[in-house]
Amino acid sequence: MPLTPFSRPVLAALASLTLAAPGTAAAQWTAGDDESAWGMDVSLILEGIYYNELSHGNDSPAGFDDGHDHGHGNGDDHGLDDGFNLGHSELGFQARLGDLLDATVIIEFDDQDIEVDEAYLTTRALPGGLQLKAGKFLSDIGYINNRHPHEWDFVNRPLVNEYLFGDHGLLEKGVQATWLAPTATYTQLGVELLQGETSGIANYEGSQSPLNDQDRILRDRSGPRLVTAFAKIGPDLGPDHAAQFGVSGGYARSYQVTDEHSTRFEDWDGSAWFAGVDAVYKYSAGRAYGQGDWRLQGEYFYREIDVDRRDVNFEADGNGPVGFVRNEQSFKNQQDGIYVQGVYGFAPRWEAGLRAEALGLSNDVGRGDGESFGTSYRHTAQVTFRPVEPVFLRAQLSQNDFVDDHGDRDRGLEFMLQLNVALGAHGAHRF
Repeated sequence: MPLTPFSRPVLAALASLTLAAPGTAAAQWTAGDDESAWGMDVSLILEGIYYNELSHGNDSPAGFDDGHDHGHGNGDDHGLDDGFNLGHSELGFQARLGDLLDATVIIEFDDQDIEVDEAYLTTRALPGGLQLKAGKFLSDIGYINNRHPHEWDFVNRPLVNEYLFGDHGLLEKGVQATWLAPTATYTQLGVELLQGETSGIANYEGSQSPLNDQDRILRDRSGPRLVTAFAKIGPDLGPDHAAQFGVSGGYARSYQVTDEHSTRFEDWDGSAWFAGVDAVYKYSAGRAYGQGDWRLQGEYFYREIDVDRRDVNFEADGNGPVGFVRNEQSFKNQQDGIYVQGVYGFAPRWEAGLRAEALGLSNDVGRGDGESFGTSYRHTAQVTFRPVEPVFLRAQLSQNDFVDDHGDRDRGLEFMLQLNVALGAHGAHRF
């Protein structure tokens, strides 16, 4: 929601709680005489980004521009103005609710908007390695999807995650169940039932038009509309090496998109599914402040949308009266993407990374006409300095090699300088 005269002092008051050391009165509350005392940890992540578009290329990859209007300001696809920007900042609350539940709320804000990013409960004491999560949360599909920007190795998320699952990744309301197998090799299996409203795999629009109900083609469908499943395996490679391999997929039983034209709606109605693999390898050299450490990471995802397309008049025209249906078609859209990245600690507190991305290796989209777009690429290099553990400064240079809807390729070059500061209680990052 937009910042208002009321929300600004509220946000300032909440942020001031994180300036005290973790565990003090300003950062923790207890239940007093209650034997099942609970505490709340508060953290604040502040991010600033300097952005400079050194040369302008195509704004977005061909075939992937639906639902990705990021820009405000000069129209770049990151929502950043040339110059200084307040990036992805967040205020987090975590509480242990006795011995049964953990509660997490993460509020995201910038200089214009504030919204609840995640809000969920997680069980603590279920038997047999089971755990349940319920609320609004980032899905555990793939590797990077459930990680917040301060956990990334680059300033921006990979193209495949952004353009297949949405601006914030796969972020939905629903429930998740995971099972940790009682084996020497780390093995986790999980399923999620999600509402299916905002992700690129499960776009959903209810009946919103000036048409009468009997004239409307798209129907409101109750959730959950999206189910996902994933498996993660981490073999034991000894004290200096670690790896994790994952597979994941999902099915959306309701995929709906509506575009409004001068006198008609263009309606897409059908289903969608996706599948992907991910792998991460980490090496610890055992030297001070990360020197000699390696991190290698990659993901591939494929998406297929199977829809019926119709044009429906909401005004009478030369083709027919209000509610007239024409141009009915059935077709499938197929798209995918991949990225591979590596980061190396070349000196104490210093690291450098490279990332290569391809989006639309399979890029068959259209309106049943078999239209196929080309593949878009992005190549990125970064250098990161961590003067103290909660702070990092990152310089990044990216070349966007995007093909447009006409098949023309136009390269752009952009530079970003990111400052990220973590205040208050903040848990260790996941593997």
